[in-house]
Amino acid sequence: MTLKFKPRNVWPVIACGLVSMSLALAAQTTPPGAEADWRSANDAVGQLKRGHADALKWEQANVSPSLPQSPVPVGLKLLTIEDVTRQAWRAHRELVHPLSRLGTANVALIAEGRWTEVDPGLQRRVEGMDELLEVAVLARKAWLQAVATRQALAQYRAALDAAEAARELGQRMVNVGNWSKLKQAQVQLVQSSAQMNLVRAQYAADQAQASLIKTLGLKGQYAHVTLPDALPDVPQQLPPITAWQQQALAIQAQLPEVEGMRHQANFDMALAAYQASHALVKGTRDEVLKLREFISEETLLHYNGMLSSVWDLLDQSRNQSQAVIDAIGAQRDLWISEADLQWVLQGGEPDSFVSLGGGSEAAASAAH
Repeated sequence: MTLKFKPRNVWPVIACGLVSMSLALAAQTTPPGAEADWRSANDAVGQLKRGHADALKWEQANVSPSLPQSPVPVGLKLLTIEDVTRQAWRAHRELVHPLSRLGTANVALIAEGRWTEVDPGLQRRVEGMDELLEVAVLARKAWLQAVATRQALAQYRAALDAAEAARELGQRMVNVGNWSKLKQAQVQLVQSSAQMNLVRAQYAADQAQASLIKTLGLKGQYAHVTLPDALPDVPQQLPPITAWQQQALAIQAQLPEVEGMRHQANFDMALAAYQASHALVKGTRDEVLKLREFISEETLLHYNGMLSSVWDLLDQSRNQSQAVIDAIGAQRDLWISEADLQWVLQGGEPDSFVSLGGGSEAAASAAH
């Protein structure tokens, strides 16, 4: 299942609407002697390649810039789960022996995250395999969190752009007497909130990257690592539950009764977390994002037909960004719960399981 987070780009339309409205307001309050100058300036704007959209873009770049975007870090590339897993193993020299005992094929399966294809009986035959798996799963979780927080940044910036555009338009309307300062204060409050959310999201992304570097034993060697632009695609369908149950029973048969009961409890919790997170991702894909896309398209059509205002477009742009942030959080939680489930099926015991608190927490540290 591939979640494509590509909200409809209505900014050219919004930009034209903002500048056209502001020019119209200016024309209403322009002294008669200055009318020729205003029309001349308006004609000059019209000569730009994209008309009023270019004018607004210039204004935003020179008058009210957004927070600067972080440059893409260069250095060590960790673009896949396999990359981060193998890098984590390199920091633990004591794992050389169990890695050599497992053999190339099993090592590749673990590194690629295909743990259910590995014989759980190897835990008894390969000393140190439990530590090898724990190192892998902790690195994998840290990587998923770092990728998710960085991916969400673009949506927080988009929400801020919409809020800043609304604030700018509101200020122009106040200047010409069409709006009260109370209305402008309400719009400015939204913009301030969006700006603070972006600051929090940027901090969370930086912290997640630092946590990943520390987990990999790279602190002092790298300040940044290169991550993929988005989380991995999620599976279209869940694997058969019976296969997982059989593997869990096989492990429990090798354990003393008390440990077997504890393993069963861990398996039940891990399975419940995975099923719930998959349901949330599926709901996001099949309902929320599709409905948001439909609402955005209809709002744009209404705007083009002069049945909706530019404010409606700006509101939908912010709502669309939030929906994508929520979807990123749900996708992150699915992959983390999948890592926990595979670990349990190999005899592992996570300290805690993913808390499906909502995708809007993508900018905050996940509780694992």
